[in-house]
Amino acid sequence: PDALRAARREAEAAFGDDNVYLEKVVAAARHIEIQILADTHGNVIHLGERECSIQRRHQKLLEEAPSGIVADDTAMREKMGAVACRAAAAVEYVNAGTIEFLVDGEKNFYFLEMNTRLQVEHPVTEMITGLDLIELQILATAGHGIALAQDDITASGHAIEARIYAEDPAQNFMPSTGNIDQLSLPHDGLRIDTGIAAGMAITPYYDPMVAKLIAHGKDR
Repeated sequence: PDALRAARREAEAAFGDDNVYLEKVVAAARHIEIQILADTHGNVIHLGERECSIQRRHQKLLEEAPSGIVADDTAMREKMGAVACRAAAAVEYVNAGTIEFLVDGEKNFYFLEMNTRLQVEHPVTEMITGLDLIELQILATAGHGIALAQDDITASGHAIEARIYAEDPAQNFMPSTGNIDQLSLPHDGLRIDTGIAAGMAITPYYDPMVAKLIAHGKDR
Protein backbone atom coordinates (compact mmCIF):
# COMPACT_ATOMS: atom_id res chain seq x y z
CA PRO A 1 0.00 0.00 0.00
CA ASP A 2 2.79 2.45 0.81
CA ALA A 3 4.43 1.83 -2.56
CA LEU A 4 1.10 2.33 -4.34
CA ARG A 5 0.51 5.62 -2.56
CA ALA A 6 4.04 6.77 -3.43
CA ALA A 7 3.52 5.86 -7.07
CA ARG A 8 0.22 7.78 -7.12
CA ARG A 9 1.89 10.88 -5.63
CA GLU A 10 4.67 10.73 -8.22
CA ALA A 11 2.17 10.25 -11.08
CA GLU A 12 0.05 13.15 -9.85
CA ALA A 13 3.07 15.44 -9.54
CA ALA A 14 4.50 14.52 -12.94
CA PHE A 15 1.38 14.11 -15.06
CA GLY A 16 -1.53 15.60 -13.10
CA ASP A 17 -3.13 12.15 -12.98
CA ASP A 18 -2.67 9.69 -10.13
CA ASN A 19 -4.04 6.67 -11.99
CA VAL A 20 -1.56 3.77 -12.05
CA TYR A 21 -1.74 0.14 -13.09
CA LEU A 22 -0.12 -2.89 -11.56
CA GLU A 23 2.04 -5.35 -13.47
CA LYS A 24 2.65 -8.93 -12.44
CA VAL A 25 6.16 -9.60 -11.18
CA VAL A 26 7.81 -12.45 -13.07
CA ALA A 27 10.55 -13.52 -10.65
CA ALA A 28 13.79 -15.07 -11.97
CA ALA A 29 12.49 -14.56 -15.49
CA ARG A 30 14.21 -15.64 -18.67
CA HIS A 31 14.30 -13.10 -21.50
CA ILE A 32 13.22 -14.86 -24.71
CA GLU A 33 12.47 -13.10 -27.98
CA ILE A 34 11.05 -14.19 -31.33
CA GLN A 35 12.40 -12.88 -34.63
CA ILE A 36 9.58 -12.15 -37.05
CA LEU A 37 9.42 -11.01 -40.67
CA ALA A 38 6.33 -9.41 -42.24
CA ASP A 39 5.75 -8.24 -45.80
CA THR A 40 3.36 -5.89 -47.58
CA HIS A 41 1.13 -8.80 -48.67
CA GLY A 42 0.06 -9.71 -45.14
CA ASN A 43 2.47 -12.62 -44.73
CA VAL A 44 4.15 -13.01 -41.33
CA ILE A 45 6.65 -15.71 -40.38
CA HIS A 46 8.97 -16.23 -37.44
CA LEU A 47 12.58 -17.37 -37.46
CA GLY A 48 12.69 -18.98 -34.04
CA GLU A 49 13.81 -17.61 -30.71
CA ARG A 50 16.81 -16.02 -29.10
CA GLU A 51 17.64 -15.92 -25.40
CA CYS A 52 19.01 -12.70 -23.91
CA SER A 53 18.81 -13.43 -20.18
CA ILE A 54 22.43 -12.57 -19.33
CA GLN A 55 22.32 -8.84 -18.71
CA ARG A 56 23.89 -6.09 -16.63
CA ARG A 57 21.96 -2.94 -15.71
CA HIS A 58 19.18 -4.20 -18.01
CA GLN A 59 21.62 -4.19 -20.93
CA LYS A 60 22.14 -7.45 -22.80
CA LEU A 61 25.62 -8.99 -22.66
CA LEU A 62 25.22 -12.43 -24.26
CA GLU A 63 22.59 -13.63 -26.70
CA GLU A 64 22.11 -17.12 -28.05
CA ALA A 65 19.94 -19.14 -30.37
CA PRO A 66 18.21 -21.39 -29.76
CA SER A 67 17.23 -20.76 -26.15
CA GLY A 68 18.32 -23.36 -23.63
CA ILE A 69 14.80 -23.75 -22.24
CA VAL A 70 13.09 -23.80 -25.63
CA ALA A 71 15.64 -25.80 -27.61
CA ASP A 72 13.95 -29.21 -27.25
CA ASP A 73 10.42 -27.93 -26.70
CA THR A 74 8.98 -27.72 -30.19
CA ALA A 75 5.48 -27.04 -28.89
CA MET A 76 6.68 -24.05 -26.87
CA ARG A 77 8.56 -22.63 -29.86
CA GLU A 78 5.52 -23.04 -32.10
CA LYS A 79 3.23 -21.43 -29.51
CA MET A 80 5.52 -18.45 -28.90
CA GLY A 81 6.10 -18.07 -32.62
CA ALA A 82 2.39 -18.10 -33.36
CA VAL A 83 1.70 -15.46 -30.71
CA ALA A 84 4.50 -13.28 -32.09
CA CYS A 85 3.16 -13.55 -35.64
CA ARG A 86 -0.37 -12.73 -34.48
CA ALA A 87 0.88 -9.67 -32.62
CA ALA A 88 2.70 -8.36 -35.71
CA ALA A 89 -0.29 -9.06 -37.94
CA ALA A 90 -2.66 -7.31 -35.52
CA VAL A 91 -0.88 -3.99 -36.06
CA GLU A 92 -0.33 -4.63 -39.79
CA TYR A 93 3.40 -4.57 -39.23
CA VAL A 94 5.77 -4.65 -42.23
CA ASN A 95 9.51 -5.27 -41.78
CA ALA A 96 11.79 -7.42 -39.67
CA GLY A 97 10.98 -7.12 -35.99
CA THR A 98 11.27 -8.77 -32.62
CA ILE A 99 8.58 -9.72 -30.13
CA GLU A 100 10.09 -10.00 -26.65
CA PHE A 101 8.76 -12.09 -23.79
CA LEU A 102 9.50 -12.85 -20.15
CA VAL A 103 9.33 -16.58 -19.34
CA ASP A 104 8.85 -17.94 -15.83
CA GLY A 105 10.01 -21.22 -14.32
CA GLU A 106 6.85 -22.99 -15.46
CA LYS A 107 7.45 -21.86 -19.07
CA ASN A 108 4.57 -19.42 -19.01
CA PHE A 109 5.45 -16.48 -21.21
CA TYR A 110 4.36 -12.86 -21.01
CA PHE A 111 4.58 -10.09 -23.63
CA LEU A 112 7.29 -7.54 -22.81
CA GLU A 113 7.65 -5.31 -25.87
CA MET A 114 8.13 -5.22 -29.62
CA ASN A 115 11.25 -3.85 -31.28
CA THR A 116 10.30 -2.54 -34.71
CA ARG A 117 13.71 -3.10 -36.27
CA LEU A 118 16.53 -5.56 -36.56
CA GLN A 119 18.29 -5.91 -33.23
CA VAL A 120 21.93 -6.09 -32.22
CA GLU A 121 21.60 -9.84 -31.65
CA HIS A 122 20.14 -10.74 -35.05
CA PRO A 123 23.41 -12.45 -36.19
CA VAL A 124 22.78 -15.49 -33.98
CA THR A 125 19.53 -16.08 -35.87
CA GLU A 126 21.37 -15.65 -39.16
CA MET A 127 24.02 -18.16 -38.10
CA ILE A 128 21.63 -20.98 -37.25
CA THR A 129 19.16 -20.39 -40.10
CA GLY A 130 21.64 -19.48 -42.83
CA LEU A 131 19.42 -16.54 -43.81
CA ASP A 132 20.45 -12.92 -44.48
CA LEU A 133 17.98 -10.85 -42.46
CA ILE A 134 19.13 -7.59 -44.04
CA GLU A 135 18.29 -8.90 -47.49
CA LEU A 136 14.99 -10.38 -46.33
CA GLN A 137 13.78 -7.18 -44.70
CA ILE A 138 14.65 -5.13 -47.79
CA LEU A 139 12.71 -7.51 -50.02
CA ALA A 140 9.78 -7.66 -47.60
CA THR A 141 9.43 -3.89 -47.30
CA ALA A 142 10.03 -3.23 -51.02
CA GLY A 143 6.90 -5.18 -51.92
CA HIS A 144 8.54 -8.36 -53.20
CA GLY A 145 7.02 -10.48 -50.45
CA ILE A 146 8.53 -13.23 -48.33
CA ALA A 147 9.63 -16.10 -50.54
CA LEU A 148 9.72 -18.43 -47.54
CA ALA A 149 6.91 -20.31 -45.86
CA GLN A 150 7.02 -21.07 -42.13
CA ASP A 151 7.83 -24.72 -42.86
CA ASP A 152 10.88 -23.61 -44.88
CA ILE A 153 12.59 -22.22 -41.77
CA THR A 154 15.08 -24.67 -40.31
CA ALA A 155 17.85 -24.24 -37.75
CA SER A 156 21.24 -25.89 -37.46
CA GLY A 157 23.54 -25.87 -34.47
CA HIS A 158 23.87 -23.22 -31.79
CA ALA A 159 25.11 -19.62 -31.92
CA ILE A 160 26.24 -17.26 -29.16
CA GLU A 161 26.96 -13.55 -29.47
CA ALA A 162 29.08 -11.58 -27.00
CA ARG A 163 28.81 -7.82 -26.98
CA ILE A 164 32.17 -6.09 -26.62
CA TYR A 165 31.85 -2.91 -24.58
CA ALA A 166 34.23 -0.05 -23.81
CA GLU A 167 33.84 -0.16 -20.04
CA ASP A 168 35.86 0.27 -16.87
CA PRO A 169 35.57 -2.81 -14.62
CA ALA A 170 37.12 -0.88 -11.74
CA GLN A 171 34.19 1.55 -11.89
CA ASN A 172 31.42 -1.04 -11.87
CA PHE A 173 31.70 -1.45 -15.64
CA MET A 174 30.64 2.10 -16.41
CA PRO A 175 31.16 3.27 -20.02
CA SER A 176 34.73 4.31 -20.70
CA THR A 177 36.28 6.58 -23.32
CA GLY A 178 39.75 6.86 -24.81
CA ASN A 179 41.90 5.98 -27.80
CA ILE A 180 42.28 2.51 -29.27
CA ASP A 181 46.05 2.05 -29.37
CA GLN A 182 46.03 -1.56 -30.53
CA LEU A 183 43.33 -3.85 -31.88
CA SER A 184 43.56 -7.56 -32.62
CA LEU A 185 40.37 -9.43 -33.45
CA PRO A 186 40.08 -13.21 -33.85
CA HIS A 187 38.48 -14.41 -37.07
CA ASP A 188 39.16 -18.15 -37.14
CA GLY A 189 35.69 -19.68 -37.24
CA LEU A 190 34.12 -16.56 -35.74
CA ARG A 191 32.07 -13.66 -37.04
CA ILE A 192 33.10 -10.19 -35.89
CA ASP A 193 30.78 -7.23 -36.44
CA THR A 194 32.48 -3.92 -35.66
CA GLY A 195 33.20 -0.43 -36.89
CA ILE A 196 36.35 0.27 -34.90
CA ALA A 197 40.04 0.20 -35.83
CA ALA A 198 43.38 0.97 -34.22
CA GLY A 199 43.90 4.72 -33.90
CA MET A 200 40.23 5.53 -33.44
CA ALA A 201 38.78 7.19 -30.36
CA ILE A 202 35.94 5.91 -28.20
CA THR A 203 33.79 9.00 -27.58
CA PRO A 204 31.06 9.65 -25.00
CA TYR A 205 28.50 10.38 -27.71
CA TYR A 206 27.47 6.83 -28.57
CA ASP A 207 26.60 3.52 -26.95
CA PRO A 208 29.70 1.91 -25.37
CA MET A 209 29.25 -1.27 -27.44
CA VAL A 210 32.09 -1.29 -29.98
CA ALA A 211 31.95 -4.80 -31.44
CA LYS A 212 30.12 -8.10 -31.47
CA LEU A 213 31.73 -11.54 -31.48
CA ILE A 214 29.53 -14.35 -32.78
CA ALA A 215 30.38 -18.05 -32.56
CA HIS A 216 28.48 -20.89 -34.24
CA GLY A 217 28.90 -24.58 -33.47
CA LYS A 218 27.11 -27.87 -33.85
CA ASP A 219 25.76 -27.62 -30.29
CA ARG A 220 25.85 -25.38 -27.26
